[in-house]
Amino acid sequence: MKDTVKILKWVSGGLEALFGIPVLGGAIIVSLFWLPLLFMLALHIITLVLAKQSGMNANGNVLGIVTSCIAWIPFVGMIMHILSAIFIMMDAARKEETSI
Repeated sequence: MKDTVKILKWVSGGLEALFGIPVLGGAIIVSLFWLPLLFMLALHIITLVLAKQSGMNANGNVLGIVTSCIAWIPFVGMIMHILSAIFIMMDAARKEETSI
């Protein structure tokens, strides 16, 4: 389960980074009528639930949920996507402590 959560974190972090690219990310989101924001909201919620069930940290995905809710605001959305991408990818790259 932890491997699945890590993969979901990398995917959600990569998509957030894509949406954070100034002109390209905005064009993708607007051309698809803001549906990517709903998709990302669902992806962040799923990742958060699975991470909590596995006992993993998911603070980046909480920020991603906030981002999905306010990213329709032009420049605020771009900055939030970039910040979410950074925090989610840092979360995904972090080694989980194992208890023996």
